[in-house]
Amino acid sequence: MQHLSDNYEVMQGPLVEMENIVVRKNGRLILDSISFNIKKGENIAIIGPNGSGKSSIIKTIIGDYRPIANTEGMVFRIMEKDRWMISDLKKLLGIVSGDLQLEYMRDISVVEVVLSGFFSSIGIYPNLKIKPQMLKRTMEIIDFLEIRHLADKNISEISTGEARRVLIGRALVHDPMILVLDEPTNSLDLKSKHKFRETVSKIAASGKSIILVTHDLEDIVPEIHRAVLLKDGRIFADGDIEDILTAEKLTELFGIPVEVGKDKGYYHAWC
Repeated sequence: MQHLSDNYEVMQGPLVEMENIVVRKNGRLILDSISFNIKKGENIAIIGPNGSGKSSIIKTIIGDYRPIANTEGMVFRIMEKDRWMISDLKKLLGIVSGDLQLEYMRDISVVEVVLSGFFSSIGIYPNLKIKPQMLKRTMEIIDFLEIRHLADKNISEISTGEARRVLIGRALVHDPMILVLDEPTNSLDLKSKHKFRETVSKIAASGKSIILVTHDLEDIVPEIHRAVLLKDGRIFADGDIEDILTAEKLTELFGIPVEVGKDKGYYHAWC
C-alpha cells in the first residue's frame, strides 16, 4: 500500500528544522527564539517542568500553533517544506497523548481505533471508504504491537496501558515518518509503563524517528541518544543524552536538588 511517507524516503535534509521560532498564545510568549533540528532516524527526548513549553513545541510542529511570521531569521520547515496542508502533515506525524486517549473512551473496537488512523478520525463512520489494504495494514500493526488478543474488544473495556498501545497502533498505521509521544506514561501503573517502554524500543529499532515529550526520565528508552531541556519557553540545553542528563543541569532546570542514576540503559532521578 502506498503511504505518504514513501515520497520522503530519499529526503536528505532534517525532518524538522526550526530556527528562531517565536510563538505567542493569547498574547503570552510561550516559545522564545527556539532553534533546533531533528534528523531522519534521530530519536529525541524533550524534557522540562510543567509550563516549560514542551507541548507547545509539539503543537507548533503539527500545525496547531503557528510561529510569528515576521520574526528575524526565522526558519520553519517540516520535511523540507515550509508550507503544508495540515491534514497531509498530520498523516506523516503519528501522535500519541493522554488527551487523545480521553477522546477514545467509548465503545469503539480496537480494530476500528487503529483503522481510524488512516482518516484522522475518532472511530470509523459509515461514509468512510475502507480499502482491503487498510484492513491488512491494520492487522499487521496489531500483530507488530502484540495486541491481537485485544482486537475485538472495545477500547473502553481494556486497561489504560493496553489502550495506550492501541493508540500507538493508530499512530503507526499510515507509516508516519515521526512518532510523537506526548507525556505517554501519565496514569500508567508500573507494569503498563514497562510494557509501553518495550513497545517504544521496538518501534525505535524499526527505524522510525521518535520525539518523546516527558518530565519523567524513566520514560527515556535506551534508543534515545539526544535530549533537549526546556525552561520558560527557551532551550536550556541540547545535546548528547549522556552530557545533558546530569545532576547539575537537572538541578538548575527544575530548581531543586536532583540526583541522576542509570540502570540497564534507563535513567532515573530523585531529590
